[in-house]
Amino acid sequence: MRRTKSGFKVLFVGLALLALLAGCRSSNQNSQHKLLIYTPHGQDMLRDFVARYQQAHPEAEVQFLDMGSREVLERLRAERNRPQADLWWGAAHMTFQTAADENLLAPFRPSWADKVAESARDPQDRWYGTYETPEVIVYNSAAVSAQDAPKDWDDLLDPKWRDKVLIRNPNPSDTMRAIFGGIIWRSYKETGSPEKGYEWLRKLDANVHEYTADGTLLMQKLARQEGLVSLWDLPDVRLYQEQKKLPVAYNFPTSGTPVVTDGIAIVRGASHEEEAKRFYEFVTTPESLVHAARNYYRIPARTDIDRKQFPDWMNAPFTHMPLDWELLRKQSNEWLRYWDGNIRGRGK
Repeated sequence: MRRTKSGFKVLFVGLALLALLAGCRSSNQNSQHKLLIYTPHGQDMLRDFVARYQQAHPEAEVQFLDMGSREVLERLRAERNRPQADLWWGAAHMTFQTAADENLLAPFRPSWADKVAESARDPQDRWYGTYETPEVIVYNSAAVSAQDAPKDWDDLLDPKWRDKVLIRNPNPSDTMRAIFGGIIWRSYKETGSPEKGYEWLRKLDANVHEYTADGTLLMQKLARQEGLVSLWDLPDVRLYQEQKKLPVAYNFPTSGTPVVTDGIAIVRGASHEEEAKRFYEFVTTPESLVHAARNYYRIPARTDIDRKQFPDWMNAPFTHMPLDWELLRKQSNEWLRYWDGNIRGRGK
C-alpha cells in the first residue's frame, strides 16, 4: 500500500511525541531522586555523608546548602509558599520547635521513633533528635595551661581575661543562644527576672575582645591567639583539636552545661519528600550514628545503641544544666534584643 506524504508526516509527529513523552518520564523518574538539604553541619561531614548515601543509592542527586541554623529558619520562612529545600538536617530542638509551630515542617515518624527520649522529639512527629550537643569552655592550649584555664562560667569574668575572650555572635547561633539562655536561666528560675543574667553578660562583655561572625572564625582566631578563651560546642572543638590540629582544649563547666538536642525534619511542601525520608532514615541508622560519633564527635540521641561503640571520652560523665527549654525558646529573642541594644560592646 502506498503512503501519502501526509501519512508520513502524521507518523513522524506521532513518533516524535512518543519520544518526547518517554523523555519526560525518564526526566521525572530522575527528578524523583533529587534532594536539597539545608544544614549547618559543615562541609567535611556533609560531603562524607552525601558520598556514603550516594554509594548506597547511586541514582540519588543530593545537594546541600551549609548555613547557620537560624539562617535556615529564616530561609524556610521566606520560602514558605514555594519551598526549595526537602530536608533540614541540624539545629537546636528549640529552633525546630519554632519552625514546627509555624507550620514549616511536615510530620514524619521514622522507624526508630521510640528509641529517643520524649524530650528529643516533637509529639506530632515534625522533628526528631539526632545528636546531643554539650556546650563547653574553650581555651588556647598553647597559651593557657590546663591548670589556669577557666573551669566554670564565672571564671570567665575574672579581670585576667580582659580583652582575651572571643564570643561567636549569638544572634544567628543556636549554640550561643543556648549558652546565653542558660546563663540567664540560672538566676531567672529564682527571681523570674533576667536582670542578674544581664549583669553577668555585662561583666563578660568587659572581657570580650571580639564577637566573631561564625564558629569557624572563632576557632581560627582562638588558634592565632587573637583571644585566649571562649565558649562553644563540644563537637566543633574536638574536630578542630583532633582533625585540624589546632591548639585548642576545653572544660565542661563544673556547675553544669546546657545540652542541646540537634534535630532533623522534612520541610513541609518538599518536592522530593520520599527521597528526603530515605536520607533521613539513612543518616539516623545505628551505623551512621556510630560513624558520626567516631569521625565527627556527635553524641547520638538514640538510646538503643551500644555505647561501647562510642569513643571513650563520649562516655565520660559531666554535669547537665537543668533548663526550661520552652521558656528559653520563647524568651531568647527578647533577651538577645536587650543584650544587643544595651550590653554588647559597652563594657570597655
